[in-house]
Amino acid sequence: MDLGDLLTKEAVVAGLKVKSKKQAIQELAAKAAELTGLSEREIFDTLLQRERLGSTGVGNGIAIPHGKLTRLDHLVGLFARLDKPVDFDALDDQPVDLVFLLLAPEGAGADHLKALARIARQLRDGGVTEGLRSSTDVDDIYSLLTQPLASSNAA
Repeated sequence: MDLGDLLTKEAVVAGLKVKSKKQAIQELAAKAAELTGLSEREIFDTLLQRERLGSTGVGNGIAIPHGKLTRLDHLVGLFARLDKPVDFDALDDQPVDLVFLLLAPEGAGADHLKALARIARQLRDGGVTEGLRSSTDVDDIYSLLTQPLASSNAA
């Protein structure tokens, strides 16, 4: 699975200004609603519900909030580089500045898990995260996120 299958340039935000985890999720839910035509409230509630199960802050300043929506017919990704890191209750207690949101159809099953694994692999690459943190250009960020990893096996 290629992140280009999940992400469009329109779904990349280069300097999202937020002050909290909840505000970050709210802003991304609004952007996701624009891109999918689904209700911002439904997306936001789904993401918050998932977050209550355990933080999606995976460490190293990265969060991968995700959820499943009944009226969605394909996987959708959004990426935001936050203007300033925020507390995300991450596993390593570090603030988060890179957020990759994944929305999946209710019955996505294995595709949802493959997409999460692919996102995690891309964001575990030090060169990718360094580039994401230093870039303010949407095209550059999109290219970094969708480039094949040298050590990557196709998922």
